[in-house]
Amino acid sequence: MIGTKLDQVDVPRMLRGRYGWWFIGNGTRTLLSSDSVAADGTIDSAVQDFLHESGAFRPRDPECFSLTVLTTTTCNLGCGYCFQNTAMDPTGGYRPLRIEREWLDSVTVERIVNFTKDRMTQAGFDGLHLLLFGGEPLLNPRGCLDMLSQASTIGLQTGSIATNGVLLTPKLATELESAGLTGGQITFDGSREDHDQIRVHRAGRPTFDKIVTNLARAIEVTALSWHLRVNVSHHNYERVGELFDQLAVKVDATRCVLSFAWVGDAGFGYENNLHHIDEVVEMFAGWSSLALESGFRVAWPTMKTTCQICSNPGGAAGAVVNADGTLYSCWQSAGKPGFEVGSIADGYLPVDRVRDRWVTCGYEYAQEDEAVVVSFQDRVDARLLDYLYDTGRL
Repeated sequence: MIGTKLDQVDVPRMLRGRYGWWFIGNGTRTLLSSDSVAADGTIDSAVQDFLHESGAFRPRDPECFSLTVLTTTTCNLGCGYCFQNTAMDPTGGYRPLRIEREWLDSVTVERIVNFTKDRMTQAGFDGLHLLLFGGEPLLNPRGCLDMLSQASTIGLQTGSIATNGVLLTPKLATELESAGLTGGQITFDGSREDHDQIRVHRAGRPTFDKIVTNLARAIEVTALSWHLRVNVSHHNYERVGELFDQLAVKVDATRCVLSFAWVGDAGFGYENNLHHIDEVVEMFAGWSSLALESGFRVAWPTMKTTCQICSNPGGAAGAVVNADGTLYSCWQSAGKPGFEVGSIADGYLPVDRVRDRWVTCGYEYAQEDEAVVVSFQDRVDARLLDYLYDTGRL
């Protein structure tokens, strides 16, 4: 057997809140009084023993093999920060140069499924989580449907899609759900005004109203769950608070979970200059409360986790497969020359040959010092937990 033990998959967190310390462990968010926690965050031994006995420190073993498949590397949008861009549009328009075009066909789908089945057997997995990725995966709807349908023959338990939503019609949403899709992620770049300056069609057309309409209709005709990721940068942070009412006019807020994400700018010409300062902490926390008051759900703070696919070289518990069947270590490096780590035909290359190209999620994003970023997220999450506690939601 390959084995599925991952290094440091889940690590509990301690956050200083308004009323004490928040302990975030495996399946628990517990408010600890200040007298049970030392100034450095060390937990009283009796409390720590209780948390250990309740399983709060126990790592979560992967329950399913995690498979990400790019159905195409092409995209219908021209977002400047995209990690798949290779250069700016030489004409000054909205068509940045991108990684090489690949397209998933039915033959490759069958080969991916056979490869995945073998990996699942070797690792002892009975279930599969499938993420359809791109480019924009819905540019190749047949590839999406084929991948879902064939994955259902090897234990598909959850199927999701990362889509920009521009091509998400009610008919296609229904077909995807019937084939095994259970949910998806759509990204907004702030309010309508800012989104339509950033997340534009490659012809320069705005996309906000089209995406919202498509999302609303998909919610009406399916039971799919939706995660709405809100990108934040210095380009849009001043008007993020306007987004929730703009969405709620058409979208059933109760069917959506919102999260707020720092734009990891790995593209060309975008340059996110926002800094992790106290003022921005309050903004992130305030947006969560506004979203909740508008009827949306928000992503709750969790343990510190590492990616099931890329955390350990060798693909023990998951795989990222490009549309041509080439293997990569993570979604961010997929399709990039020089980052290949194997193929579905020949399997993974020996670890010692790919160690320098086995990159992890976010490897290319330029950020401030990691400690600053971690401290920022801890403060944001503590304020959210305080709010949930104050409003009786926790």
